Amino acid sequence: MEFFTSYDGTTLAFRTLGDGPPLICLPGGPGRAADYLGDLGGLSAHRTLILPDTRGTGGSAMPADLATCRVDRLVADVEALRHHLGLDRVDLLGHSAGGSLAMLYAAAHPDRLTSLTLVTPSFAAVGLPSDTGVDEVIAARAAEPWHAEAVTAHRHMKTANTFAEAAPYRFAFEPLMYGRWDDAARAHAAADPAQRSLPVSEHYYKDYTPDSQELRRRLGALPSPVLLLAGEVDLWPTAKSAADAASLFPEAKLAIQPGAGHYPWLDDPQAFTAKVEGFLSEVS
Repeated sequence: MEFFTSYDGTTLAFRTLGDGPPLICLPGGPGRAADYLGDLGGLSAHRTLILPDTRGTGGSAMPADLATCRVDRLVADVEALRHHLGLDRVDLLGHSAGGSLAMLYAAAHPDRLTSLTLVTPSFAAVGLPSDTGVDEVIAARAAEPWHAEAVTAHRHMKTANTFAEAAPYRFAFEPLMYGRWDDAARAHAAADPAQRSLPVSEHYYKDYTPDSQELRRRLGALPSPVLLLAGEVDLWPTAKSAADAASLFPEAKLAIQPGAGHYPWLDDPQAFTAKVEGFLSEVS
């Protein structure tokens, strides 16, 4: 684990994994430490993954002001990490809520970006829906043995007002987030509570209102290539939402990974790594 000091004096942690050109990988959750990303399905064989823990999670200190955990304010932490690493420009990957953060960073610092990879990203930061057609995706998995329990848990989570209220139902709901509910998926989901900082989860989007028109203008002028990778059976974002959002960018490659859920590097590591590394190799 390595550390650096961000703009407000908060000590933030990151680790590096693998070999090759650097790739900064922003975790989601929101509020989940970067450990859950693992080696991104073997992507570390091709890239040096730089895996920061969002402030208040994992090895990073909890800030004095939790309002600094809001997604738009986290952009300054990403920029502080870039500066600490001594990188003039970065290849940036964001997963889930980290995808929202990555889009905001791209909009704020387009001149610091070489490429943008969005893996099953949330579009909340840019004011677009992530759940278009979600009921059809859930219904299509009705033959799975866990389906009824997961749907009930999903209903409870939708009516919860906070991440803490939703927490008791999360594990029963989790099969809907994976392409295969196997031992690896169960272990990955079971690790969530220990990796998640609920205060950060609660503040990630709190009081945030996107300037959607301005963000779409900036992203529409982004000079860097973009890979938007969605899972065929993911709920947030659905493949339909990802396809709709691709028009945000002038140069977006849309990839829908067959049979994949929210964590496509677990569902089919080879397919995931081939798609992401293929894109990054083209960029370089």
